[in-house]
Amino acid sequence: MTMDETAIVNGRDQRAPGAVFAAGRFAAGAAVRVERCDAVAVVTLNRPDRINAINDDIRKLLPEALLALEADAEVHAIVVHGGEARGFCAGADITEKREPESPVAVHRRNSKGAWIDAFDQVSKPLIAAIHGFCMGGGLEIALACDIRIASPEAVFSLPETGLGLIPGAGGTQRLPRLIGLGRALDLLLTGDRIDVAEAHRIGLITRMAAERATLLDEAVALAARIAGRAPAASRYVKEAAVASVELSLPAGLALERSLFALLTSTEDKAEAARAFKEKRQPKFTGE
Repeated sequence: MTMDETAIVNGRDQRAPGAVFAAGRFAAGAAVRVERCDAVAVVTLNRPDRINAINDDIRKLLPEALLALEADAEVHAIVVHGGEARGFCAGADITEKREPESPVAVHRRNSKGAWIDAFDQVSKPLIAAIHGFCMGGGLEIALACDIRIASPEAVFSLPETGLGLIPGAGGTQRLPRLIGLGRALDLLLTGDRIDVAEAHRIGLITRMAAERATLLDEAVALAARIAGRAPAASRYVKEAAVASVELSLPAGLALERSLFALLTSTEDKAEAARAFKEKRQPKFTGE
């Protein structure tokens, strides 16, 4: 990690909550920006003129930002947001020019790991704050998060089959796990757009913001609530719940018992007990 990146992760402008990190790769003009307010980090896609269409800059900077925040002990929850663009993310930037690649070259590049894999390496809670267009790769970013909150005008779609492709950043795998195979195939095969009410009804999103103007505030407030709980407990409950999709029930229960046992001897568990007896809010340290 360079000095600039270290400053981005560890340094905050104390003049205002949520101030943008002023130096380095994630500064104001970058394709991905990083802000922090106390224990909550906000990662903002920042290509407003392209509705945050995913280009190589985003593919490089978004994983870097997530992994840097994962390593930052002061960050306990992360919000991914679309900033001032007309949407959260319109998907891949089809206007981006790149050298033609053979199928073998594409396979070789993808076999080394995809940029979206960084989301799976984050143990901290990830919240997608979605507005406007959430299409293709943008929806795949949202699917890679743990909680999705959307504003009333949000629109969702995976249109890739109409372009002669299929989703390539997890859409065919995460969507069926989230909303069921039948509903997922309906969206994948038709490419239909659905509004926020339908997305909420089928479980694609878990929360609806009151309006576009309050979306980020509501997402950050939710993240702050989660960040105020015992950090290790939040990480372990996420680990157990995510693993449940792949594990048998006996294996999942064994993992749950193991993680539960690890937490019984933590300082945060003891602090929670003290706070309960003293009728006060606990002060968790992550220990």
